[in-house]
Amino acid sequence: MLIPIKDNNPRRRVGFPYVTVGLILSCILVFVWQSTLGSEVGQRVAYAFGAIPAVITGQYDPPKWAIVHPYATLLTSMFMHGDILHLLGNMLFLWVFGDNVEDACGHVRYLSFYLIAGVIASLIYVFSDPGSTIPVIGASGAVSAVLGAYLILHPRAKVVMMIFYGLFITLPAVVVLSVWIGIQVFSVVAPSPAGVGVAWWAHIGGFFVGSILIVVFRRKGVPLLSRSTDPLPRHAIYPSRS
Repeated sequence: MLIPIKDNNPRRRVGFPYVTVGLILSCILVFVWQSTLGSEVGQRVAYAFGAIPAVITGQYDPPKWAIVHPYATLLTSMFMHGDILHLLGNMLFLWVFGDNVEDACGHVRYLSFYLIAGVIASLIYVFSDPGSTIPVIGASGAVSAVLGAYLILHPRAKVVMMIFYGLFITLPAVVVLSVWIGIQVFSVVAPSPAGVGVAWWAHIGGFFVGSILIVVFRRKGVPLLSRSTDPLPRHAIYPSRS
């Protein structure tokens, strides 16, 4: 278990991360709505708003109940999640790392970055398995792009990670995010039954797309590979306090 809790990287250019918080709230609200649907209706909604590779590539017609264009599902799918753990995992990573990417881009440019990178990440997955008739849902591709951007912006920032319940370790972002992307690549190279149904190529594609797009979307004067971080104990390990 390796869960990010917080970083020591204060925002320097924006006050409140409106876009990051707005994206998180939007995903939560959509999930709450999904949770009110029955299993049959919920499945139809997933097929109506999820990105279906075989439909996007033109191999199959959209479902009869589809109400948006297949290409539009590359956007709508980003706000849906399959279960509570899927939602919480994506939103936690977005909360910890997203505000600093928003700080580097500004609100409007950050929203554009997030949506464009998420669409490209989904397309990468679509073309990795173009005949799949299973809808892809989740913000993972866009969140992965945020992680890639964060690595390019703040590789030396310290991130507090929970490795076991009540046990935390502080590591440089470059270590945390390198381990994360390594796990995604390993999951493609050596797939396991536990990874079935996960769009690993959206994660990998999003990460590298984000690391490239941030060069364009960051505001003028925002440095890459920043050395500036606030001090935290190096590799500190400490128990939780009651």
